[in-house]
Amino acid sequence: MDNLTVFTEFLLMDVSASREIQILQGLLFLVIYLGALTGNLLTATVIVTDPHLHSPMYFFIGNLSLIDLCCISVIVPKLIVNSLTGSKLISLPECAAQIFLFIFFISTELAFLVVMSCDRYVAICHPLHYGLTITPYVCTQAACGSWASGLVNSALHTGIMFRLPFTKSNVIQQYFCDVPQILRISSSEVWFSESVALAISAFIIFICSAFLFMSYIDIFSMVLRMQSVEARNKALSTCTPQLAILILFVISGLIAVFGPNASEASFNNLVTAMFYTMVPH
Repeated sequence: MDNLTVFTEFLLMDVSASREIQILQGLLFLVIYLGALTGNLLTATVIVTDPHLHSPMYFFIGNLSLIDLCCISVIVPKLIVNSLTGSKLISLPECAAQIFLFIFFISTELAFLVVMSCDRYVAICHPLHYGLTITPYVCTQAACGSWASGLVNSALHTGIMFRLPFTKSNVIQQYFCDVPQILRISSSEVWFSESVALAISAFIIFICSAFLFMSYIDIFSMVLRMQSVEARNKALSTCTPQLAILILFVISGLIAVFGPNASEASFNNLVTAMFYTMVPH
């Protein structure tokens, strides 16, 4: 049998070999990260401390802020440290943790977006039934179900991708452990299994996205039929931010799926990855 090298560390992408540019990149990501961290922490803190915001809608928004905070914290701190220190290494356990946590939070966010669309649909299209339908118990169950679905989905994909050792290459042409890049250096058996799992996940995501957009079409149809301008503006103010989050989420997901899977480092690859990992959060 041929000798095989089993890799336990991976080499991440460098935008430039220049230390000045690497440090500038690290500082840029640090500023972006601190801004996102501050915004999400303030949102969650205000929702928790203000009794007027203790409603189902803000309960879900608070969870979404927590997810966004965690999601960006999975990837960006490691990038900042690597850029400022000039390191490109990431260990196998760290890489697996990045994949697991990133899929976990992204999957959970999608589940919460579905739940939030249901909440707004009932609130606007069936306001008389809202208090009876969206109870604290239902909110708790929906939140627990969303977190649990993200955990199961993440465990499935991570288990498939890291069940066999990496022997082809340890070079990841991305600034973090990205699913397409991990599949590029995986064995053919892992690639096939994960491709099947991704196809199933893509179908589920398509169904969820279709449900979301149909819900918002019904919501905006109802809003446009409202006679009161004040009621219409109030309804729009609660739905528009959620719809904007949904659109950003879908666009970033499409970029992640259909964007270029580079076999060599490029600035365009970095910008693409920055968009779908940082902009929605």
